[in-house]
Amino acid sequence: MQNMLVTGANRGLGLEFVRQLLSGEAHVFAGCRHPERAEELQKLTVEHPGELSVLRLDVTDESAIAAAVGNIQSQVDSLDLLINSAGVYPRGETTPCTVTAETLLYAFRLNSVAPLIVTQHCLNLLRKGRNPKIVNISSKMGSLWWKEKEGGGDYSYCSSKAALNMLTRTLALDLQKEGIIVVVVNPGWVQTDMGGETADLTPSQSVVGLLNVIRKLTMEQSGKFLTWEGKEHPW
Repeated sequence: MQNMLVTGANRGLGLEFVRQLLSGEAHVFAGCRHPERAEELQKLTVEHPGELSVLRLDVTDESAIAAAVGNIQSQVDSLDLLINSAGVYPRGETTPCTVTAETLLYAFRLNSVAPLIVTQHCLNLLRKGRNPKIVNISSKMGSLWWKEKEGGGDYSYCSSKAALNMLTRTLALDLQKEGIIVVVVNPGWVQTDMGGETADLTPSQSVVGLLNVIRKLTMEQSGKFLTWEGKEHPW
């Protein structure tokens, strides 16, 4: 049985990852800030007894990260997959005059810094995993190529996802010698609270594609920016 951790698991892509990973062959740890409010996760724990552990995890609070990882260590000896799905999309930053330092720092804290710190706390478990993989959820909006093509705006989100891309690439280079695969992925434009109802993909469609990509990952792909369809994404 594989052991997996998904952050931001109470809704959107994170919740869909949990649903699809509960295959009978995995123990899934689902991290979210308020487990008591995560009704869908609580239903899944009843439907999949012994397969799902819901953890209190605020990825912007390092003490909460340490406590959650300690909880995992009390139950299993290793992690095979870490999916850093938690993220935020600040709205209203359409001009240089509407950006605030507070919003920028919050977006960087959640979208860029948190995945690295969660990974840092999980490294000892990942080192003991079978073909361990770290998957960071980014966006086409973190691509310099896409931004040049599409124009300005969305300062905090775009820049924090671009930073996540660089952190992922750097982490992949450092962990390559330990046999840990690290990638960053664009899940597509998905019908979530963040993507809106008019987006191209349902969460199910996106995650089916992403899990197909994740299962086939090789060390040669470590450090790559990939789409939900498995194509290499321009940086």
